Amino acid sequence: MTPAALAQVLWQARQPGQPRVSGPVCDASTLPDAAAAYAVQDQSLRWLGPVGGWKVGAAGPTQNPTHTPICAPLPAAGLLASGLALSPPRGALRGLEVELALRVAHDLPPQQQGLGDALLCTVFDAVLPAIEWVDSRLAGGQASPALLRLADLQSHGALILGPARPLGPAEPEPDLPTLGATLCWNGQTVASTVGGNPAQDLRRLVDWLIGHTARRGLPLRGGQIVTTGSCTGLLWAPEGAVSVQGRLGSWGEVGLSLIS
Repeated sequence: MTPAALAQVLWQARQPGQPRVSGPVCDASTLPDAAAAYAVQDQSLRWLGPVGGWKVGAAGPTQNPTHTPICAPLPAAGLLASGLALSPPRGALRGLEVELALRVAHDLPPQQQGLGDALLCTVFDAVLPAIEWVDSRLAGGQASPALLRLADLQSHGALILGPARPLGPAEPEPDLPTLGATLCWNGQTVASTVGGNPAQDLRRLVDWLIGHTARRGLPLRGGQIVTTGSCTGLLWAPEGAVSVQGRLGSWGEVGLSLIS
C-alpha cells in the first residue's frame, strides 16, 4: 500500500461513524521503516489541513537507536484552549497525559538544522502546560505496530493548551528531570510525578525536531506549538463525564471536561 493510500484509509477512519482500520493493512509489514511512516504523515496533511504544531518524544535520553526521537505534525484544528468540553466520538480512546509545550517564536529558515548552543528562547517564546488526548484510527489502538501508530500521527487526538508563560533569556529553561506533573480527574489525583518524561533532555528533542522538520520541507513556523512527550504517563479516563485537571510544575495548569 502506498503512503497516499494508507493516509486516505486513516483519514476515512476519522470520519463520524466510520470503523477503525483493521485487517491486513494493520500488519507490521505494511510499513518498512520510519521514513515510510513519515511519508504517510505528509500525505495525511492533504486532508488534515494546516500544521498547527508538532509532537516530539523519545523513549530515553541516550543515543541508543531505540531512543531516537520520533514526531508527528499536529493539525491546527486540534489545538484547543483549556477549559473546553470535549466529546470524543463513540468508540474513541480516552487516553490523557500531561505534557510540556513550547510556542515557536518565529519562522525558522529551511536551512536551520538544529538548536546548537543557542538558548531555547531564541526559537521559542513561551512555555504552556498541555494535556494530550490520545486516540487512534487503528483497531488495535496502542497495541498496533509502532510504525503504524507513528503513521497515525503517533496516536494524536487533540492537544489542550493552558495559558502561555513567556520564556526569555533571564528565565531558567524548563528542566525535564526535575519537572513535576500531576493529572487529576473528578478531583482525584491519578498521577503525580517528578522527572516523568522518559526523554529527559528537552534540548535534544527540539534540536532533533528542528533538523527533522527542515529536511521534510516543513520547517517550524512562528506560532506553532511543540509538545514534548508525556510527563505523567498515559492514563485512561473512565467512561462518562469526567472533569480533568493537569498541573505542570510552576508552569501552570490546564483542564478540560470529557463528555460522553
